[in-house]
Amino acid sequence: MKKKNFVSMILGTIGGIFFAIGMCMCLLPGWNAFSQGVVIAAIGAVILLAMLAVRRKMEGKAAVKLNGRIIGLTLFGALGALTLGVGMCMAMVWTQLIFWGIAVGCIGIVLLLCLIPLCKGIK
Repeated sequence: MKKKNFVSMILGTIGGIFFAIGMCMCLLPGWNAFSQGVVIAAIGAVILLAMLAVRRKMEGKAAVKLNGRIIGLTLFGALGALTLGVGMCMAMVWTQLIFWGIAVGCIGIVLLLCLIPLCKGIK
């Protein structure tokens, strides 16, 4: 295993665990730890963003340059993830909306699948 892969694996695991535990703390009312969960989730997000910077540095690549395309793709990905999440919530939490939840979730999946040709292009 190459060093860059090992470092990415360790940082990704640590950041993912912090983020997941923070989200659980925020979203599970039985835990009564919303504000602490926000802090833990933010720490996880920072570790995951640091992992991206470290990985690019270890590969010898320049830092990511923000432009309109990158920002647009990021917003489109966030829209797709939120649409999928709303569909899941409609189907699992509000059980009377299960049909519409499945429909909205499928739209979210299609939006996320559209990211592949938008990012990589069609050859």
